Amino acid sequence: MPSPTPVAAWLNRVNRRHPWSHNDRLAPWVVRRVAASGAREVLDVGCGTGNLLARLRRRVDAVTGLEPDPETANLAVSRFADVPGITVVRTGLDGRAPGRRWDAVTMVAVLHHLPLEPTLRELRSVLVPGGRLVVVGCHRDATPADHLLGVLSAVLNPLVGLLRHPVPASEPPAHMRAPTREPEWTLDQIRAAVARELPGARVRRRLFWRHTLVYDHPS
Repeated sequence: MPSPTPVAAWLNRVNRRHPWSHNDRLAPWVVRRVAASGAREVLDVGCGTGNLLARLRRRVDAVTGLEPDPETANLAVSRFADVPGITVVRTGLDGRAPGRRWDAVTMVAVLHHLPLEPTLRELRSVLVPGGRLVVVGCHRDATPADHLLGVLSAVLNPLVGLLRHPVPASEPPAHMRAPTREPEWTLDQIRAAVARELPGARVRRRLFWRHTLVYDHPS
């Protein structure tokens, strides 16, 4: 493997010393999409340490978070042990309460860890009629548009890190230590699967190697 260029090496050093969450950046957008749907009870799949749970609880009556990673789930359970309206369950989507449906379902940087089309079908099945699915996903760059936005993201990433986390860090914060995985599917593949499983869903490419998906279940 060739050695990284001096610029790439500098970018990597800055990113490690000034980490920031690309997922938290889109959390206000997720909350607005959920609140706009009128949802009162929300399921967050792969809730991590619960940053999105805390934001959602300010706008809805009750939030259930599912988190399969034991260490991360323990942090979330401890964090919300005495917080009414927030429940954290140490499990993934397949371990949810059987037959339970929610007004809205959120999933941030989780879909690429799971089988694509079966998961989309399962997410649809846990929505009440008229419910809303809001996803922030990761995809593999493949097209010129992907690579162009990827270059822009690589340049902006350390700058945002310096602004958001000016004090150098010795290790990533707790909410950024959950297991990660490189995305397998391209955005075109994801759009094709979404068109089959979630007709009418809106998929949009975003900065920092993310895309968003909003689906309203027919009422």
